[in-house]
Amino acid sequence: MEQRTLGIAMNGVTGRMGYRQHLVRSILAIRDEGGVLLPDGSRVVPEPILVGRDAAKLRALALRHGLERWTTDLSEALDACDVYFDAQITQAREKAIKAALAAGKHVYTEKPLAETLDGALDLAHLASQAGVRHGVVQDKLFLPGLLKLRRLLDGGFFGRVLSVRGEFGYWVFEGDWQPAQRPSWNYRTEDGGGITLDMFCHWSYVLEHLFGPVEAVTARIATHVPTRWDENGSEYRATADDAAYGIFELSGGVIAQINSSWCTRVNRDELVEFQVDGVEGSAVAGLHRCRIQHRAATPMPTWDPDAPTTERFRDQWQEVPDNGVTDNGFKVQWEAFLRHVCAGTPFPHDFASGARGVALAEAGLRSAAEGRRVVLDA
Repeated sequence: MEQRTLGIAMNGVTGRMGYRQHLVRSILAIRDEGGVLLPDGSRVVPEPILVGRDAAKLRALALRHGLERWTTDLSEALDACDVYFDAQITQAREKAIKAALAAGKHVYTEKPLAETLDGALDLAHLASQAGVRHGVVQDKLFLPGLLKLRRLLDGGFFGRVLSVRGEFGYWVFEGDWQPAQRPSWNYRTEDGGGITLDMFCHWSYVLEHLFGPVEAVTARIATHVPTRWDENGSEYRATADDAAYGIFELSGGVIAQINSSWCTRVNRDELVEFQVDGVEGSAVAGLHRCRIQHRAATPMPTWDPDAPTTERFRDQWQEVPDNGVTDNGFKVQWEAFLRHVCAGTPFPHDFASGARGVALAEAGLRSAAEGRRVVLDA
C-alpha cells in the first residue's frame, strides 16, 4: 500500500488545547495508527513540526514524544511543511496565517479565525487567491451527543423544530486561592479574550449545520467577575466579558437561546446541553449523552404550587443508544481535513464558515453595546 508523509507545522501546541487535543489526541494518534486512509487506498501520515516562541517548552515537548523537528522560527517551519496549523492566542493568529498563505501552504486553524470580521474576510479572500486548502476547527459537531442529535434530525424525529435552548459553562476560579482553569488572556479584551468571541463562533457553526444559519441576534454580555489573578499570582482587572446571553433567530423560523458563562456552577449532566423542542418530540443532547421524549410518550404535568412535585421528570426521557464507537472529535476533523488536502474530498468547515462565526460574535457584541436586535448581513 502506497504511503506518504505530510509535514504539519503546529504553532501554539504548548498550550493546553493545542497540546492535548491537536498534537497528542489527533496528529500523534493518527500517526501511531498508520496515517489517514485516502479514497484511492493509499495513506498519508502526518509528521508534526513544532513551532512556538518558547524554545524550552518546545524542546521538552519534542523530547517527551520523540519528535525531532521543532523551531522558534516560523519561516523555517513554513519552508519545511505542507500544512500550517495555528492554535496560538487569537491576537497572534492573523499575521501567522497570512505568512503561511503567502508561502502557499494549506492552512488549518483553531477558531476564531481572526479578531475581527474584516480580518476573517481578508484571510478567506487571501486563501481563495492562493488556491490552497483551508479549514477552521469546528469540533463540537463531532461530539457523540451532537452526532446523536444529527441522527434524530436526519430521521425526522422532531417533525417541525420549534426552538433550541442551550446552556454552556462552569465556574472558572478567580486564581487567588485556587488556580484558574483558563489562561488569563481569556479575560482581557486587549489580548483577544472574551466569551462572546470564543463561544459565539461555536454556536454559529453548531446552529448552521444542525438547524439553519443565524439571521439575527439579540444579546447581553457581562463581566461578572471584574478582578482575577494571573498565572504568576498577580491581581489584574478583567476587561473582557465572562458571560454572554444570546437569542438567535434562524432561517426557517427556529428560535435558539444559548447562555454561555464562565461564572456559573454546574447543575446539569454535562458542561454543555442543548434542548431541542419539535412538534413530534424533544431531545436533550450534551457532550456524550442524548435523551428523547416522543410526542406519544409525553406525560401531562400539572401546575400546583401548593403541593411538592412528586414526578421525576428526568426519568421520563429515553436514552439514545450509541450504536457505534465514536472517536475524538478533533481527530475526526483532522482526518477529514487531511483527506481534503490530499484527495480534494469535501470539507465545509472552511475560512468562509469561520468568518461567519466571527460575524456572529461581532453582531452579538454590537447588540449588547447598542441594546438592540442585530440582523446579520447575508
